[in-house]
Amino acid sequence: MKYSQLIGISAVLAIAAVCFLPWVYVPVANITVTGFNANGTDFGKPGLLLVILGGINVIFFLTPKIWAKRTNVFIGAVTLAWAIKNYIIISSCYEGDCPVKKIGIYLQLLFAIIVLLMTFFPKIKLPVEKA
Repeated sequence: MKYSQLIGISAVLAIAAVCFLPWVYVPVANITVTGFNANGTDFGKPGLLLVILGGINVIFFLTPKIWAKRTNVFIGAVTLAWAIKNYIIISSCYEGDCPVKKIGIYLQLLFAIIVLLMTFFPKIKLPVEKA
């Protein structure tokens, strides 16, 4: 794909922006959880690792080496795994109290999938072997 690197970088930036959106609302405790603000819960900052991994993805998207593109696939898979973990843990019911899922929890998962898909289509010129 011609624009896979640009789409991947845009998806990483979108993940960083989604970390500021509400992910879930816990009505019992009147808490809104975002990627960087989970006060009143034991979640910590679930979006912080997404942003760190996204920064590594951007570096590898911009590096025109084959090893960087291969490593980027692995980092993209870890990013998606962390996004799935966030979705499962943060949106799960605890002691009968179920949080209300907001748009941010779905978007972080969607953009992590896009990042991983764009790592499969690197833009790199391979050396031509002379026969």
